[in-house]
Amino acid sequence: MSWILNKILPPCHLLIFSTLLGTELYQTFIMTKVSFRALPKPSFRSLQKRVFPVYFKTQTVLLFLNVVTLSGLSAATKADWLPQLVAGITAVLNLSIYEPRTRRSMIEVAHQGENYLRRHYLADHLLWMRIEARHDGATTPEMQRLRKQFSRDHAMCIHLNLVSVGAMMFYGFRLGLRLDFGSVV
Repeated sequence: MSWILNKILPPCHLLIFSTLLGTELYQTFIMTKVSFRALPKPSFRSLQKRVFPVYFKTQTVLLFLNVVTLSGLSAATKADWLPQLVAGITAVLNLSIYEPRTRRSMIEVAHQGENYLRRHYLADHLLWMRIEARHDGATTPEMQRLRKQFSRDHAMCIHLNLVSVGAMMFYGFRLGLRLDFGSVV
């Protein structure tokens, strides 16, 4: 039985780790940037509030599977566990605290902006449509508070995600240094 685990576990770990790092890099540096540039602000918000909960759940599950497969590898050292721990903590913080806060703040900002526009531009529907595409509402004290809250939560989400990506890249380099390509034809 241990012989089978020794033959199956390393490639499974490598595939899970590769999927995790690839997902993190794609979502962080490609998908978000392309969506932001290509979509109008309301559509971008709508996409993000649906994509990021799925992304953070997927990231957390893949980190868990990465840790499970790492625990079965005899070559794993204490230094391999540190990036797993860092990435795990940051992923759980994003999943459970900062992404939900960011989503709520984003929805509140959008809702306040819509209310403002409806109150002030309802008479001219075409004008309202043009303004809505580039305006989130007045700079009332409530709107300033909501935007500040969104900015803080969003910044935490971004930075925690970047820490997780960095931890996994660090682990990837450590893992890559142990790969032996001498027997590959």
